[in-house]
Amino acid sequence: MQIRQRKTLILAGLLLPWAPLAMAAPAPTQAPDPPAFAIPEPGVPEVISVKGKFIRVAYNDEGFVVVGFMSPNRALGGEWMLLDFGATLLGKTPNYTLTRDAITLETPGGQTIPLAPVIEQRGGATEALQWRAIRENPAMAYFPTFASEPCSIPFFYDEFSRLLPVGEVELSVHRGCYGRIFFHLPDGIALGQYWLNVKFAASVVRVPFTVMTPAEEQYVQENLREIQEQMEAVFPPTM
Repeated sequence: MQIRQRKTLILAGLLLPWAPLAMAAPAPTQAPDPPAFAIPEPGVPEVISVKGKFIRVAYNDEGFVVVGFMSPNRALGGEWMLLDFGATLLGKTPNYTLTRDAITLETPGGQTIPLAPVIEQRGGATEALQWRAIRENPAMAYFPTFASEPCSIPFFYDEFSRLLPVGEVELSVHRGCYGRIFFHLPDGIALGQYWLNVKFAASVVRVPFTVMTPAEEQYVQENLREIQEQMEAVFPPTM
């Protein structure tokens, strides 16, 4: 599986809130074209795909990451960001120990934020976020078929699990590992594009996701299939 780094990406109607390009007004008898948005280059060789309104996948020759981001889209302005997070390995990659410090968040303002300390998350009144995630959680069953052994990533206290937090999890090509992760944003969750960065042994996988306005969210909902097709055209699947 060879993944080549791509340069400038321009898609119609893709995920927001990348600044729309100027467009001429359509003729009265024509339906308006979808708005065009400039998509930032991830900066690393990888494939990115849209699996649902609030689900993004990114992978390279080494690692595979899936992110569910409904929670931050329902917690605008809040200090705590919860993400549904899954990871596995690809190809003939040997087992890899994923540690907490291998995961960071890039904000729309350009900050790089590490995972929150467990003690802060425990005292941060995140129970409501976890309850909401249980009720509204989008399906996360997007691991490759060979990653058939489920495993947990208990990096934080989970109100619905008896597992105690740990500092590392062993990934393998046969294990599809999943957990909820937290970031503390003192200035609050803002609208815009974020990147979840996951460092593997020899590479980094960067997963883009967006906190959207209601209008942007509606657009994505109504044009999801077209967006998925456009992403596949720019990032042809390699598995």
